[in-house]
Amino acid sequence: IRSCATAWVAVPDPAAAVRLLGLLRADCGDRVSAFELVGRKALELVLQHIPGARDPLAGAPAWTVLVELSDPAPDAQLEAALEAALAAAFAKGLASDAAVATSGAQGQALWALRENVSEAQRIEGISIKHDVSVPVSRIAEFLELAGRALALRWPDVRVVAFGHIGDGNLHYNLSKPVADDNAAFVALTAEVNRIVHDLVCELGGSISAEHGLGQLKRDEIVHYKSALEIELMQRIKRALDPMGLMNPGKVLGDGMVKLKKR
Repeated sequence: IRSCATAWVAVPDPAAAVRLLGLLRADCGDRVSAFELVGRKALELVLQHIPGARDPLAGAPAWTVLVELSDPAPDAQLEAALEAALAAAFAKGLASDAAVATSGAQGQALWALRENVSEAQRIEGISIKHDVSVPVSRIAEFLELAGRALALRWPDVRVVAFGHIGDGNLHYNLSKPVADDNAAFVALTAEVNRIVHDLVCELGGSISAEHGLGQLKRDEIVHYKSALEIELMQRIKRALDPMGLMNPGKVLGDGMVKLKKR
């Protein structure tokens, strides 16, 4: 990549963010290389816990996106293309403010805000984390319905939402505002997961996105896969690893994969 343009953009809501993505792709095509949604709670944790972090925009917008255009040509004039696309977004009401990086250092500072969300959460304390995906067109619906359902059960729940809107991948992490309340809340992970994961599947999504099943969702997946799908997973595992030596206990629990007796 020889040319790059980066901006931090305030959007009215997640639905507007999805529409903004469509506008950018229409105007800039495949040069849209990143489009990251960042909720206010996620950014606030970064501003609180990461030294040197600064809010690029005034007014504390509830939702922002990190946009990046890239091109292999050294003189692609991406900053002008990005500014023109954002001007169209302003005219359509899809954006209300923006900070466009004018140097590589400024671009890196914007990326640091997004990339340090996980570290800021770690410093803040434990939370119930979800790595889910839904169709891009249903991201706003998921965020609205999940937030409403969780608030009915836990009125003080804190939703830290951020992710890769371009492929429908959301990190949807939940905790209580008071750190001392989190141990009791995390003990209710199974109940929380049922609300979040049931909705994800209802919307045609997946309970596991970029981070895979691993061990944390090894038992959770059986709620959302049919007996036939589980059996096929087991057969593939046995075909590739008949002795059960490769990564035992991951994805499929030891009790789910049984070697055939000869």
